[in-house]
Amino acid sequence: MGGGNEFVLIAGPCVIENLESTMAAAAFLKDLTDELKIPFIFKTSYDKANRTSLSSYRGPGLSKGLDIISTIKDKLGIHVLSDVHRFSEIAPAAQLLDVIQIPAFLCRQTDFVTAVSEAGRPVNIKKGQFLAPWDVEHIIEKVLSTGNRQIMVTERGTSFGYHNLVVDFRGLASMRALGWPVVFDATHSVQLPGGAGKVSGGQREFVPVMARAAVAAGVDGIFMEAYEDPDRALCDGPNSLPLERVRPLLKQLKAIQNAVSLS
Repeated sequence: MGGGNEFVLIAGPCVIENLESTMAAAAFLKDLTDELKIPFIFKTSYDKANRTSLSSYRGPGLSKGLDIISTIKDKLGIHVLSDVHRFSEIAPAAQLLDVIQIPAFLCRQTDFVTAVSEAGRPVNIKKGQFLAPWDVEHIIEKVLSTGNRQIMVTERGTSFGYHNLVVDFRGLASMRALGWPVVFDATHSVQLPGGAGKVSGGQREFVPVMARAAVAAGVDGIFMEAYEDPDRALCDGPNSLPLERVRPLLKQLKAIQNAVSLS
C-alpha cells in the first residue's frame, strides 16, 4: 500500500445483516475489483458499538459475526477488515482479520490502541472527528511503540457544528507527509451524525465527488460502505453507496489516478 502503487479499495456493508446479503456484496465487489485490477479488502462489522440510539441495530455480535466473515473469507479468498470496540474482542478478531480497525471514537485511547497493535495485525486507524490531521502522529507513535509497523490512517471528516462533517483536503497531504498510507473514507465523510433524530443521516450523492477529489489529492486507498439497496440498510444507509454505482465510480477513480501519476 502506498509508494505510488494502485489505490486499494476497502469496501462492504457497514454491518452484517445476514450471511446471504453480506456474501453477495463481497462477491460483487471481489469480481468487480478483479476485473478492474484494483487491490481489495472487504470491510464489514460484526458489532457497531457506537450507534446513535440504544435501539439501533448493532449486528450479530462477535461470535456469529466472525463466523460469517470467516465463511466469506474462505469461500471468496479475500482479505477482510473489521473494527473492534472492546479489549475482549481483540484476540479472537486477530485470529481471523487481515486488518484490525480502530474506531474513530477510540483512536485516542492509549491502552486500547497499543493492545490492538500488539495483536500483530495491520492496523487501520480511523482519525477521530475531533482531531487535527497532524495529531495523528501521536497515535502512530503509540502503534510503533509496540513494534507494529503495519499502519494505515483513514480520514473520515471533521465535526463542523452540529450533525455535520467536513473534509479539509489539505489534511490528506499533511497525514501522508508522516510517511504512512492514507485512506479516504468517502461514505462516512458525508454522514450527518445523529442528523435524523435517533439515527444518522447522510448525503450519499456527494460520495463520488469526495472520492474523486481524494484520489486526485493522492490518497493510497478509498474506503466506502455499500449495499445493494442502502435505503433498506439497517445501518448507515443514507451515506452508503448502492452497489450498482460502485463500478462507474471506480473506473473514474482509476482514470484520475492514472492522470495524476502522469502529471
